[in-house]
Amino acid sequence: MNWRWPWRRKKKPKPAWIVRFLRWRGYKLSRRVEWALGWAETIVVAGGAAFLIISFVTVRMNVPTGSMIPTIMPGDSFFVDRISYYFREPDVGDVIVFWHVESITVTRVEEGSPAEAAGVQPGDELLEVAGEPVPSLITLRRRLQAAAGGPLSLTLLRPRQGEVRLEVQVPPEAEELGDLGIRARVRRVRYVKRLIAVGGQEVWIGEEGRIYVDGEPLQVEPIASIVYWSHDPRMRYGVTPTRVPEGHYFVLGDNTMSSYDSRFWGFVPEEDFIGEPFFRVWPFSRFGPMNGYFWSSR
Repeated sequence: MNWRWPWRRKKKPKPAWIVRFLRWRGYKLSRRVEWALGWAETIVVAGGAAFLIISFVTVRMNVPTGSMIPTIMPGDSFFVDRISYYFREPDVGDVIVFWHVESITVTRVEEGSPAEAAGVQPGDELLEVAGEPVPSLITLRRRLQAAAGGPLSLTLLRPRQGEVRLEVQVPPEAEELGDLGIRARVRRVRYVKRLIAVGGQEVWIGEEGRIYVDGEPLQVEPIASIVYWSHDPRMRYGVTPTRVPEGHYFVLGDNTMSSYDSRFWGFVPEEDFIGEPFFRVWPFSRFGPMNGYFWSSR
């Protein structure tokens, strides 16, 4: 006789929620259909949870370049904290992750548009707007808004011709390239740099390579121990005293002679901030917390 204590009886698992709902609606389902629906529900729930985590909590990324050596080495892989910044602001000295526009390429120009009248052509790559680089789509929108109803200078890189400078008439209330008649392919990537100064502060890399903020040497570690290179003729921000616009960040790479950062293209809008690296998962020899999390070094 096979006898068990009542409290040891194995409970029959409940059917998937979608199966229970369909039964409640009067549908008769075969065992095979119920099994398939159960798996489908599991996949949908898991996918939804992954989407929410990646969108609002954390994201995993790696760094292919050496711009943050020795803090982050090429090939390092880590998780990025996204959730804590709903409640606080990043601090100067933190390593941060943000969106950066690497290229804007014109794919089509509308007939009769301001862009066509100005001479913009498909294949042109947009380098500068109003005489300055375009590190962000937010930056681009603000410049279009500021020039609405008037002229705006564009610097384009044209295949087999080089740099071309044009002036386009911006329609009133324009906010995006489409309002100029430009259809473009935008390539955005995640950048990892160190936060040096925030909106309203004046930043300057002195001749000796030290960072000065509002005229005083920045003593935050490890910034204070890094010698920042500022003698490349392509650099235009921070090499002389530069005011960081409100709502923006000034960022630099730790590998200062091999980093494409705010010295070249300007400022990161706060809206493009993603989060901060907090846990390195590769390589295993450097596995663990980073960037000041859990008492780790910055």
